[in-house]
Amino acid sequence: MIDGHPRPPRTEERPVQTETNTELRHRTVEAPAGRLHLVEQGTGPLVLLVHGFPESWYSWRHQLPALAAAGYRAAAIDVRGYGRSSKPPAVEAYRMLDLVADNLAVVRALGEESAVVVGHDWGSNIAAASALLHPDVFRAVGLLSVPYAPPGGPRPTDVFDRIGGPEQEFYVSYFQEPGRAESEIEPDVRGWLAGLYAALSADTMPAHGEPDPHFVARGGRMRDRFPAGGTLPAWLTERDLDVYAGEFERTGTTGALNRYRNMDRDWEDLAPHRGAPIKQPSLFIGGALDASTTWMSDAIDAHPTTLPGLSASHLLDDCGHWVQQERPDQVNRLLTDWLGTLRG
Repeated sequence: MIDGHPRPPRTEERPVQTETNTELRHRTVEAPAGRLHLVEQGTGPLVLLVHGFPESWYSWRHQLPALAAAGYRAAAIDVRGYGRSSKPPAVEAYRMLDLVADNLAVVRALGEESAVVVGHDWGSNIAAASALLHPDVFRAVGLLSVPYAPPGGPRPTDVFDRIGGPEQEFYVSYFQEPGRAESEIEPDVRGWLAGLYAALSADTMPAHGEPDPHFVARGGRMRDRFPAGGTLPAWLTERDLDVYAGEFERTGTTGALNRYRNMDRDWEDLAPHRGAPIKQPSLFIGGALDASTTWMSDAIDAHPTTLPGLSASHLLDDCGHWVQQERPDQVNRLLTDWLGTLRG
């Protein structure tokens, strides 16, 4: 249903060749967002891949061929607000319930009844919510970097305000005001992205004791705490950076940042599911040096209760936030091994 009116499923398909001569199929499908762009490869059971901030379908470039080779139909979407997907203008159009509805629409548009959903960063939260709200469609869930924490607890913006302090504010609070982060990022998208990717990568992140890039000095900018020198992390080539920067230079960053601006709405929308576990088969993979896994260690410890179907939880040594790009071979093996258990 688009803008309140049902429309028949429609896809547009455009095959391209990767550098390894394996075929990727670019498609756009009808969804509540308007149109969603996705890239798929392979045939077999559907695995839906959902990226985080600030990324795109391209974040799964190493997983698409690996999953296809293992006998799966892998589909990596551009989340609404990103890349070639639609970008609704209203801030509230990026609430979690809408993103879950987009995932449902993709599964149906691809002619499938069910899928395994795998997400990274914000995509992990979107994947978890999809599995929680629609267990009949999302039969298993893989979470990368961000562990599952059931809905509930204090209002998110109140928590983030307390994390900061008189001298600095938490980056999520910094992202809340429309236009504020955009004014920092968009004059130099490529440089900002390079700095953020480096700040959260194991081989280029600030050393212990240096200013934390997750915090912004009052009156300052987030990039003020990015690593100096401009060295790219080992996983990121200049060409990769060009792909990411080109998308955000074309689309802007507001759609992506609007995800952060809906956290209180999500808290209200998901209140009926307070404390609810996800019972389907699940997998968690995180980087041992990622703030998401250290700050949320209690959530990881609670996974036997909150994810009773958890098959395994992996913390990859000397790995930062961008796990499937920093450690593609290891993540591919863990994903395909886990997916294999679902076929039994």
